[in-house]
Amino acid sequence: MDSLLEFAKGPLFRFSFAVMILGLIRVFILSLINGFEAKSKAKDKVIPKNFVTKLTLGFILPIRAFRVKPVYSFISILFHIGLLLTPILLFDHALLFDNSIGFSWLNISLSGTIASNLTLFTISAGILLIILRISDKKSRFISRKQDFLWPLLLLVPFITGYVCGNVVISPLTYKTFLTIHILSGDLIFILIPLTKIAHCVLLPISQWITARAWKFVPEAGENIEKILGKEGQKL
Repeated sequence: MDSLLEFAKGPLFRFSFAVMILGLIRVFILSLINGFEAKSKAKDKVIPKNFVTKLTLGFILPIRAFRVKPVYSFISILFHIGLLLTPILLFDHALLFDNSIGFSWLNISLSGTIASNLTLFTISAGILLIILRISDKKSRFISRKQDFLWPLLLLVPFITGYVCGNVVISPLTYKTFLTIHILSGDLIFILIPLTKIAHCVLLPISQWITARAWKFVPEAGENIEKILGKEGQKL
């Protein structure tokens, strides 16, 4: 158990963190390349910048989502805030980064009480999100398996971390929970650039990419007319 724990918070942590960073950089660069390729092939190269900017801000600040699903949107935003602030600002995590990669932010880390409350807050929001997604027929219809598995996986390090920091347990149980806590965090790092969570770096350019992708290539309209058998007719 001790050797596995040391491996998980040492070499495996450094490896998974590197995979996440390099993977996100790769996704970002490939998205930019695809966007410029779409531009080079498109006949109409004009992009409505104001409209794209408005859509991007709408995704970053989901005002429309609040109108459609106010409760779900509010809980989702709170969950994402907890997902980001808790692991980044927790003192133990900052210390782990300092020991593993020589970089940390110990001077701005959260106190134990605040971190524990924020952890409970995030766990509660995550559970509520899962319940709301399962209970809504439309959400169930458009959801994939990963849409249910991701929140569950994201909750594992929060639950195990809270147990390790706040519950009186035996040394062996503590090591078991701590090992699960670190291994699940490492797994999340590796999976981030391989799943929809990669939108965390694509969000600023997602609408720009979409606007590029929907530009038809030269003669696409004529080819569609031929396929439909509507050549020379008004569509």
